[in-house]
Amino acid sequence: MRHTLAPSDETLHGHFSPDLAPALTIDPGDTVTYRTLDCWWSAGPYPGGPNRDRPRAPQYQPDHGHALTGPVAVRGARAGQTLAVRIDAIVPATWGTTVAGGWPSGFNKRYGVETDGVVHAWELDPVALTGRNQHGHTVALRPFMGVLGMPPAEPGKHSTIPPRPCGGNLDCKELTVGSTLLLPIPVDGALFSVGDGHAAQGDGEVGGTAIECPMDEVTLSFDVRDDFPVTGPVARTADAWLTLGVGASLDDATFMALEEMLTLLQRLHGLSRPDAVALASVVVDVRVTQIVNQTVGAHAVLRDDALRGAAVSAADGR
Repeated sequence: MRHTLAPSDETLHGHFSPDLAPALTIDPGDTVTYRTLDCWWSAGPYPGGPNRDRPRAPQYQPDHGHALTGPVAVRGARAGQTLAVRIDAIVPATWGTTVAGGWPSGFNKRYGVETDGVVHAWELDPVALTGRNQHGHTVALRPFMGVLGMPPAEPGKHSTIPPRPCGGNLDCKELTVGSTLLLPIPVDGALFSVGDGHAAQGDGEVGGTAIECPMDEVTLSFDVRDDFPVTGPVARTADAWLTLGVGASLDDATFMALEEMLTLLQRLHGLSRPDAVALASVVVDVRVTQIVNQTVGAHAVLRDDALRGAAVSAADGR
């Protein structure tokens, strides 16, 4: 069955919480098409100036983080199972914004831009997949959602800013159309939310924002799996497996990503742990996902053509 969710009083929220009532309840196998606001709850294109002066949607509150749409409950989903989220379509709106500098943060201090900030206003072409800013710079678009996730099991409100093992603000640019994200379900029903559309972003998101934009369409299909346990985010893309780690440091995030990757190598190829470590050192790439969300992220990548030989599992994450 197909469902739709648009931004409204019933669907918009600025935090994760297991106490939030679902905006929609679906069955495994169902598909949901969303519209989403940009991360700042913008009411329309923003040409520049202090971010606090940005016109925002009426649902915005000062304590809100990213503008999220949902949550969606999945019938029969239980804590400890795996939620599979297939990304079927992502269509950006015709405008977006990048903000750099102008606020106190560890990375802005290192760059020397805590007091001097800029806003790049982008015109986006969702058909040609190009973006052009007011200075005439043109970039290719590769849209994805920065926030895809579920609330921690602990009651109360949880910030949307740090990513967690159950997803959230992952900011992984590889999670484009055709990918499937696998997440450990922390609460019964899953209570999945999405937001923080990015038209384009580099690995690291080094300035703190990407091309932040609303999305005119985000279509996701959901399933629940008992046969593919995960302890953190795992993704299947068109040509690779990704395992994502989060932590207080890049070391912590990297070793979390590698722990899941080693387990994946053992599962897919029937390897011993030492053999998995040896082969990972040859065929697995480790990349920085983002360094700006309080909790940083890294991801490990195993390309399909990097390791030949019969796999022992046909599970492909789809």
